[in-house]
Amino acid sequence: MTDSKPLRVLALCLGNICRSPLAEALLRRELDAAGVRAVVDSAGTGAWHVGEPADPRSREVAAQHGLNLGGRARQLDAADYYEQDVILAMDASNLHDARRMSPPNAEARLTLMRAFDPLAPGADVPDPYYGGADGFTQMYEMLERSAREFARRAASGELGG
Repeated sequence: MTDSKPLRVLALCLGNICRSPLAEALLRRELDAAGVRAVVDSAGTGAWHVGEPADPRSREVAAQHGLNLGGRARQLDAADYYEQDVILAMDASNLHDARRMSPPNAEARLTLMRAFDPLAPGADVPDPYYGGADGFTQMYEMLERSAREFARRAASGELGG
């Protein structure tokens, strides 16, 4: 991006402990690799895990790929709709909730994270919370593909304004 202002991106899931912290780290890595100045954050639509670290299984799969999930869970708030350029929801339910919670004249573009997945555009990132390690590995793969394509489009100016 040639604009002097960094792209502001928020990854959004339900509790901000499994999918969105990993998406945040991957988006940060891929945007940096693509040469896109960006500020990346994550949040959840619910408040159940506010203040908690990422799920140990998300931290483990991140560490296997050289990523550190050091943040703490937080809930989406009204300011996010004005401070972010793009809010990437992990599934249709999160997207629906984000749209429902959106204040009037919100500025952030709301879309699905996997709108950028070349293998399954617009699909959900399934919540792996109640499953085993395989779900976390599959989640990583979906998020990595999506983050890489998002970064490619951001670098080429395809995201629009």
